[in-house]
Amino acid sequence: MAYSLPQLLNRLSFRQLQVFSAVYRLKGYSRAAAELGLTQPAISAQIRQLEQALGQPLFDYVGKKLYATAAGDQLANSVRQIFGELEQLQMQLSELEGTVSGTLSLAAVSTTQYVVPHLLSGFLKKYPKVEVKMKVVNRAQAIERLAENHDDLVIMGMVPEDRSLTFMPFLDNELIAIVPAGHALGKKRSVTLANFLAQPLLLREQGSGTRRALETFCSEHRLPLNGYMELGSNAAIKHGVLAGLGVAVMPRLSVQLELDNGLLQQAQVTGFPLRRSWCTVYPRNKHLTPVAEAFLAYVRDNLAQIKTQFENLYGPR
Repeated sequence: MAYSLPQLLNRLSFRQLQVFSAVYRLKGYSRAAAELGLTQPAISAQIRQLEQALGQPLFDYVGKKLYATAAGDQLANSVRQIFGELEQLQMQLSELEGTVSGTLSLAAVSTTQYVVPHLLSGFLKKYPKVEVKMKVVNRAQAIERLAENHDDLVIMGMVPEDRSLTFMPFLDNELIAIVPAGHALGKKRSVTLANFLAQPLLLREQGSGTRRALETFCSEHRLPLNGYMELGSNAAIKHGVLAGLGVAVMPRLSVQLELDNGLLQQAQVTGFPLRRSWCTVYPRNKHLTPVAEAFLAYVRDNLAQIKTQFENLYGPR
């Protein structure tokens, strides 16, 4: 039975939509109940009432797995828009009061985890009512999230050459060649790229920005890039070098403490360091929330201070 809009609005509640959203996202009644602090029978009752109001089943069980129906997928899209509009309204009302509050949703590539906390520290001191949600991803995942408009902003290096994106560089990302302490290459004043690449080379996974930068550099010099071992995080690469498994190219910030303590050495490879920039990125036609705009303005207005802060922490770039 199809209802008119006034009838439908009278039969729906925001609580039902909130419960539906949790079940849809978590793909389970018990997980939704745990997240919302409700019992599983209460979750079931809310979904049943919602299905009765809409006149359509929203979920099906196939075996022991819960799947959304076509009507469930349609409702999920609508609920996303409704809640997004309400969050936007909340932020706009906060602006009218002269405050900035709401949620800032960030996706940050793994190398920026050394940078973003310092940005957020100053930003949250200025806007204490903002809640930050940050997901750490690799470059391929960041590009996917940009395409699907998952986040308010993405923070990454090596921004795709795509005119549909708006980006703002805010800090250099220096990629350096590192070797274990006492390694022969660490004692030389100059090391050729070919000599460095001949060592057992530890690489990040396909899709990593650091790996892509090295691939581009090797391609420019017409040298093959043959990794000895592929590891899925900067921490794994660093500990691999510390353990003597091989050499690597890594962001300076991720290994500065080990360099300072003499646990790792920087090899003076010709053409290094590779210099890239960390950037804030978002789709060009995206309507930014007031919180996202406030964060961009904070970064833009404090570029000199941010650079000085990192030079004090890690030395001049």
